[in-house]
Amino acid sequence: MLDNLEQKSIIICHGFLLWPTRFLVGVASVLLLMNLAGRSTAAEISMSSLLDDMTNLTAMAEFPNPPYVTKQFSSYDRASTTPADPKTWFANNDCGNYLRIEDRGDHKEHVMADMQGPGAVVRIWSPNPGGTLRIFLDGNERPALEYAMADLLAGKHPLLPRPIAADLSMGWNLYFPIPYAKSCKVTCDQGGQYYHVNYRTYPGGTVVKTFTLAQLEAAKAEIKKLARRLATLDNGVPMPDEAKASVIRNTIAPGQTVNAVKLTGPRAMASLQILADVPKDQLEAALRGLVIQISFDGRQTVEAPLGDFFGAAPGINPFQSLPLGVKPDGAMYCHWVMPFEKTAEIRLVNHGKDAVAIEGCVATVPWKWTDSSMYFHARWKIDYDVRTRPMQDWNYLTAKGQGVFGGVAFFIDNPVKDWWGEGDEKIYVDGETFPSHFGTGTEDYYGFGWCCPRPFTHAYHNQPRCDGPGNYGRTSVNRFHILDRIPFTKSFKFDMELWHWKDCRVNMAVLVYYYGLPGATDTFPPIAPEKLVLRPLPEVAVVRVPGAIEGEKMRIVKSIGAVGTQEWDDDSGGQHLWWHGGQKPGDELLLEFQIPKAGKFRVFGRFLKAVDYGIMQLAVNGKKAGGPIDFFHDGVVHTAEIPLGTFELRQGPNQLSAVVVGANPKAQKQYMLGLDYIRLQAVR
Repeated sequence: MLDNLEQKSIIICHGFLLWPTRFLVGVASVLLLMNLAGRSTAAEISMSSLLDDMTNLTAMAEFPNPPYVTKQFSSYDRASTTPADPKTWFANNDCGNYLRIEDRGDHKEHVMADMQGPGAVVRIWSPNPGGTLRIFLDGNERPALEYAMADLLAGKHPLLPRPIAADLSMGWNLYFPIPYAKSCKVTCDQGGQYYHVNYRTYPGGTVVKTFTLAQLEAAKAEIKKLARRLATLDNGVPMPDEAKASVIRNTIAPGQTVNAVKLTGPRAMASLQILADVPKDQLEAALRGLVIQISFDGRQTVEAPLGDFFGAAPGINPFQSLPLGVKPDGAMYCHWVMPFEKTAEIRLVNHGKDAVAIEGCVATVPWKWTDSSMYFHARWKIDYDVRTRPMQDWNYLTAKGQGVFGGVAFFIDNPVKDWWGEGDEKIYVDGETFPSHFGTGTEDYYGFGWCCPRPFTHAYHNQPRCDGPGNYGRTSVNRFHILDRIPFTKSFKFDMELWHWKDCRVNMAVLVYYYGLPGATDTFPPIAPEKLVLRPLPEVAVVRVPGAIEGEKMRIVKSIGAVGTQEWDDDSGGQHLWWHGGQKPGDELLLEFQIPKAGKFRVFGRFLKAVDYGIMQLAVNGKKAGGPIDFFHDGVVHTAEIPLGTFELRQGPNQLSAVVVGANPKAQKQYMLGLDYIRLQAVR
């Protein structure tokens, strides 16, 4: 498999194909097809020029020209104003907070973002999109883009297909450049959303061609190829004819350090691929105990456990993204571009108990080192037995110097089924006293929603592992800032709130990826061997109520918006059905449950109450189950069993419906419903 690695026609390594550029057709901006001698500055910023930033990882390694800043509008709780006040700094009412509400004809527009240009929108996210999203550019009264928000963010717009936009594990994301010369306003005619809008702002005087639908239509073929590129990340890595490959083949004994590869420049690593040969029962510990170190021009900027470095630890958890991934056969790949002027060296240090055999290759391409060239950094840390109370800002990265933030992989050991990630991201750039990125939840930052434990994979963000039940066990998530990369000129600080539903102890590890001009530094200490030991987790018992027909097991016949499951320790079965798509009075959720024999039954239901739950009229087979029930409570609690009435039920399928009547005056108007179970008692 590793023979003839330096042939010019096709480089093959563990099933990865590194194609020379002469075999490629299609999107001109695909990885490494740009001028490898340095990135030329476009005379004009446009939608077409920015499409290059969606896949061109080479551009990540040069400080942007023209320079820009990246910021975010979100629906974070506006009570959070200063870390000096811990009572409000971790406020969690992150829904439906807009800049303002404007009257527009016969309806109202909820203003999500309002930017003064020149600039470009680069990402929009929501877990409960509804209504019509409108984007107004350069002060025009007519929107440049107007579409049903849920469809736009799910990839149903005919010119913005999946995975450019996609709904994944209950989160809706659109990654696409929408440039503007003067200003941009993003609105929705329906309130009540959680949302993020990420955008760039260029220096005054930068020439920007404002987005239009005509440009989108004209780029249809290019966008189709771009979508195909983002969806087929296992098709190989494009390489120029000048690419060279060096073989990695070592067995590293416990306590041994191996100099795996030494390279001379000026060049850039463009692909690193490794396959580890370890018995399956030793794999997680071995990949955590084997540390990869990479030095560029005599300075080590990469140090991480080998498995963690590829973004899905602990162990082998397949996923595929643009810069990193793990193939189903266990082969791990890295496509971050890593330039160096004189030398580069890869070392492997085994702090584990078992020998690890690895083989793979690293491919390099020519590089012209300039004043804008940056070194690649990947740094890792772990904290054990972290108390979840009091809440805290847990630091992902603190860096000084000039560079570009490229992403993060996060790993957590959670000893309970309850949600661990209610906390918001807080990103400070160049000495900001208040973060220019203030999020709405940890899963929101990673692009999904509603603490969904379902794994997913995407070019820019992933949840490769979530053990369960619920959010118990080991979880790995990542997000890579490619189109939404964040430049900094003096300093960069990234905190993530540790906001857990339970008072407990967790283990947390983080791996950050960033680029820095020579001299950029961070606060990560060298990895201590004792930090690399995987600690066992306590087992979780699942308790069920006898005779319960679990809400999360019922078939969804009809719903408005999203229906999923949510974890709660006091649930029967540890889960409940969670309807969070109700948007207004009259919206209905219709469920189906089965019984083995027809008869007359008293029906009881157990539900949840919370601050954003609605008033519901329940019915069984179309017959009202008493009067409306108010499920509001200031905090999440279970109800006792509520008698719903006596009903004639048929053998086989029966139906339970919930119709939104309204909401308590004290409630957040989200009209949610949580159904733990129903229980039937035969009437004799």
